[in-house]
Amino acid sequence: MDKQAFFDGQVFDAYRWFGAHIENQSVIFRVFAPNAAKITVTGAFNSWKEDALQQDGRSGFWSVSVPGAQVGQFYKYRIYAQDGTVTEHCDPYGFAMELRPGCCSVITDLSAYTFTDADWMAARTASPAAPVNIYELHLGSWLQDATDQNGWYRYDTIADRLIPYLREHGFTHVEFLPLSEHPFDGSWGYQNTGFFAPTSRYGTPAQLKALIDRLHHAGIGAIMDFVPVHFAVDSYGLARFDGTPLYEYPHADVGESEWGSYNFIHSRREVRCFLQSAANYWLEEFHFDGLRMDAVSRLIYWQGDPARGVNGDTLEFLKNLNRGLKERHPTALLIAEDSTTYPGVTHPIDADGLGFDYKWDLGWMHDTLCYFQTPPEERPQHRDQLLFSMQYFSNEQYLLPFSHDEVVHGKAAIVQKMWGADLTDKYAQARALYLYMFTHPGKKLNFMGNELGLLTEWNEAAALDHSFEHGPFHTFFCALGQVYRAHPALHCDYETDNFRWIEPQDGAPCVFAWERRGGGERLLAVCNLSDQAQPFSAAPPSVRLLLHTDWTRFGGGTKETDPLFFNISDNISISLPKFSAVLLQIDA
Repeated sequence: MDKQAFFDGQVFDAYRWFGAHIENQSVIFRVFAPNAAKITVTGAFNSWKEDALQQDGRSGFWSVSVPGAQVGQFYKYRIYAQDGTVTEHCDPYGFAMELRPGCCSVITDLSAYTFTDADWMAARTASPAAPVNIYELHLGSWLQDATDQNGWYRYDTIADRLIPYLREHGFTHVEFLPLSEHPFDGSWGYQNTGFFAPTSRYGTPAQLKALIDRLHHAGIGAIMDFVPVHFAVDSYGLARFDGTPLYEYPHADVGESEWGSYNFIHSRREVRCFLQSAANYWLEEFHFDGLRMDAVSRLIYWQGDPARGVNGDTLEFLKNLNRGLKERHPTALLIAEDSTTYPGVTHPIDADGLGFDYKWDLGWMHDTLCYFQTPPEERPQHRDQLLFSMQYFSNEQYLLPFSHDEVVHGKAAIVQKMWGADLTDKYAQARALYLYMFTHPGKKLNFMGNELGLLTEWNEAAALDHSFEHGPFHTFFCALGQVYRAHPALHCDYETDNFRWIEPQDGAPCVFAWERRGGGERLLAVCNLSDQAQPFSAAPPSVRLLLHTDWTRFGGGTKETDPLFFNISDNISISLPKFSAVLLQIDA
């Protein structure tokens, strides 16, 4: 490793030097701790005694070679601070850790698994014209294994069920909530202690690689949530690693996050190298097809608050991170979970942007759910809530998310958010909601359970209720996903002529219609979001019905053999049942 580049914040593969590496018949341990007085490594290889690391001058680089240390053995560092205190830490660059509440790192051979996905990697694309339909998943609660005391499937064994499920729904990618090691199940992986260690809850690094390899052979991309803002406060992790605040801010007013974790100090170049290397590690070593970066607003503004102003150090870090990742992995997707109005998040860095491929459109999510929670008699006054998104859509390359954050902490499941007490009406509106979502410009993301039409919030400690599988709503969602995959007009989201609103000739305030163009085809979507049947008339007359949310197999009242069109002359005329939507293909 180029040590000067490390101090300059330019290294993206520090994990190749730091950590525990097998060399001949020994393992060499390397760690960065510039303020430590002494460091030792202890583990199964030395009967939990201590082998002292030596510092390279006063550089902060410590290392020791231990003969006979072997893959699979546990180890820790003992950091002797200048004030005389001694704290045991896991390896910041460790490639595996033992299962919580244990906190040892594990000697790991990253070359133990050989990928066979060369064709996928060569054909992979980040083109904005490609379909992107993401299934957001918490691995520990999607499906539970009755033979495991914690209910966890292994990374590789869950593939037998997960892959056909994803294909059935037309998902193009699966996005895993953070798989980096974390001590508290209730953090869902967002408070890490092992930024280079796949959580041992679900198996080994090799087993995770096997899962991603199989996903690629099935034509499905893998995205991981990456947390570059904060880390867990546990003493064995990064906190006060060398006896001083090395990775975190020294002052609590900016050093402690709203989640009770420590904020990274991105102004330190060594910290930048740590995070850059972690991001690159998941893309390079595990063949992840993208990273969804958590809490990007905290990297733009001081503690995510625009009133406090832009944080120049973190913004510089973010730009350098994205530039470096794209240079190394041009076809990987970089996705920003960002709730701010900061401009240019998905613009090129050379054009003063931040260099992401996509930005979550949280404004669309809030406006849309708010509209569907509004009583029908009040919806005419709130028509702009659904129209507003296309007024700013050209500002960024947006992704439309119904994520895990929307189905926890008393917010209710998506179906339960719909107006009314009648489940028939709620499900009808939810089907119309999803047809609106999948035909609205922007890539798609749904959290697990949304596709089943669950009526309860997500609980990370319990398995997803798969009893809803193959029910009417689930049947609808599968059909919708397949229609999305099959029609290129729904993929060309950011072309200027891909979308236009169509004003209903009848002037019905709760009827919305729009046209999508692309890939040599034209589609027409029409939604009736009132509690009364509504007519819709528009040109042209030559259309073919692709999907109707009110079909009986989806839980509605319309037979697929029932006529849809009436009084066809120069226009089409449709009678839409309450809370329903249709997708039509316009023949050339």
